[in-house]
Amino acid sequence: MTKLRIQDPLAPVRLGGRPLTLALGALLPLLAACSDSSDRPLTTAPPPEVVEPEAVPFQELLDQGIARYLGQYTPMLSEQDGEVVNHTFGAGDGPLCLTGGEYTMATRDTGSEDLVIFLQGGGACWSDLCLATEEAAPGIPPLGVLDPARVDNPLAGMSMAYLPYCDGSLHAGDQDVDTDDDGEADRFHRGLHNLSASLDVAVNTFPSPRRIVLTGVSAGAFGSTYALPLVRQLYPGVPIDLINDSGIGLGRIDQPEFITRLLTEWNATAFFPESCDTCIGDDGHTTDYHKYQLEEDSNLRLGMMSYTRDNVIAVTFVQVGGEAFEAALIPELDDLEASYPERFRSFVADGVDHTFLIGDLQQTAGGVTVSDWVSSMLAGEAWETTRD
Repeated sequence: MTKLRIQDPLAPVRLGGRPLTLALGALLPLLAACSDSSDRPLTTAPPPEVVEPEAVPFQELLDQGIARYLGQYTPMLSEQDGEVVNHTFGAGDGPLCLTGGEYTMATRDTGSEDLVIFLQGGGACWSDLCLATEEAAPGIPPLGVLDPARVDNPLAGMSMAYLPYCDGSLHAGDQDVDTDDDGEADRFHRGLHNLSASLDVAVNTFPSPRRIVLTGVSAGAFGSTYALPLVRQLYPGVPIDLINDSGIGLGRIDQPEFITRLLTEWNATAFFPESCDTCIGDDGHTTDYHKYQLEEDSNLRLGMMSYTRDNVIAVTFVQVGGEAFEAALIPELDDLEASYPERFRSFVADGVDHTFLIGDLQQTAGGVTVSDWVSSMLAGEAWETTRD
């Protein structure tokens, strides 16, 4: 296993002694964070009225235990830093980063009735490959949609719960690993602990939003999908717009067990319903899992974003290559939209880059900017699939 510790996001990542120019979720967009801004104001229409569901969505997942850590942890320390409050959890059996460091998350209360829950990215770690951010930094980095001062930021003005990523298991794991066989765990996949503790802070800080934008980039985009049932449990009836940026569940066609193997190593299989035999398909993709979520939750809209040949996902982590990734990407997205034409759209730009939301919001796909596409989704008008 190759292990990598990333502390300086601007320092070159090295693997085997050679520079590795990757975007590990949150890291590459730092290089593209300076972008042109539009002077036009961004406005969004009110979301649909809060509707109490007749049945509890995702009950099977709740029965499988995904909510077992909700209500279990409180921050050791919450400190105000300007407009942001940093919430730090102590070491022990609860929230923890990959190599044992303390976990911290942040909130920013703007007084808005709209809440953003943002899950950061930063690689992944399993027995065959470990390229992941190992520490959770305090604060909210002023990048893309996280920057409230950007005039082209469609999420500017909204309150925010910001979840750093440092567990290597897509915000979902619950497994400590002894990698050197000395009898002591030295790799801590505590994603579910970190996620649950952070969502508890969110619901205590923002108990009654009128709308939730649940989103994340790269590992955080995968994590936002896993977080959805927990967010719904804490916020029943509140409209949720889920924006998955570069975390589309495409697996290995020749190794359909790949995703299941990762989830098993991280002890995160409970996020997939046992009754859904096709949620991880024979082709290794998780398209039917997204269908399951849309079917379960009628108060959910889902937008997915990707580059056609995203090198970070296609080459580094899934390891199928850009051509195979692109060949699978469009049909799977088309399948989702055909199944849920009123509540699913996609944004696909040509290229090998990785993530949009914390980079250049003026990046386009099909002539539409990231900023405009997200704004259209939130406004509920003229929100369309757009591709290069």
